Amino acid sequence: MAETKSVISLSDLEEKFTHADRTTLYRTLKTFLEHGLVHQINDASGITKYALCSENCTCSYPDDVHVHFYCLSCEQTFCFPHLGIPNYDLPENFTPSNGNFVITGSCPSCSS
Repeated sequence: MAETKSVISLSDLEEKFTHADRTTLYRTLKTFLEHGLVHQINDASGITKYALCSENCTCSYPDDVHVHFYCLSCEQTFCFPHLGIPNYDLPENFTPSNGNFVITGSCPSCSS
């Protein structure tokens, strides 16, 4: 994941690690999630993706939840950890535990 510098799906990992089975890779990702090493992204593709967390990330809502961008042309997802999502005052008795903010469009490579 560190080599790609972008988000990656379970299928992408299967292609890179042909000697590991899907269950092992999934369990490894789940362990990484539980220990705050990666965060999960639900972008507009319908495929769950994962990205490495920044050094001081706690993966807590809303502190470490940030904007993601999904390119409709090349189907890549980009993390923007410096762009936090808006913090909304929800109605009484609504307690958020997670948030997802995905912007779709064209990335610089596809826009030119």
